Amino acid sequence: MKIIPYGVYNWGVKIFTGRTFFDMKIINLESGMPDVSTALSRLQNGLYAARATGDRQAKIIHGYGSTGRGGAIRSAVRSELRSYRRRGVIKAFCPGEEFGPFSQGGRDMVFKDPSLKNDRDWARSNDGITIVSFR
Repeated sequence: MKIIPYGVYNWGVKIFTGRTFFDMKIINLESGMPDVSTALSRLQNGLYAARATGDRQAKIIHGYGSTGRGGAIRSAVRSELRSYRRRGVIKAFCPGEEFGPFSQGGRDMVFKDPSLKNDRDWARSNDGITIVSFR
């Protein structure tokens, strides 16, 4: 995957680490090993910035967690995304483990934007990411 340099900085922390070659914003929450509140603040800033620039989707990299059972950031991010969906901030989201052809959530995302099939995490069951759709 080709990453084209792009950056939005917040308190010295780079929120967006790049864009994929088919123009999806990457919001990296796991860089610097933040605590949950810092990660949620980065999530909010990243999502609002992506919406403001007119992006259709974003990939959130939150990691799986070091315990092997799923991390606190991953759980908090998914809970926060449910709240954002209820309030209309985002249209939909698809956990990485469902982002593929064998899940209804993955098929729905690709139906809205077929270029998502080109993402390197498509059909890889990556528990450390979540794909967000704004429209």
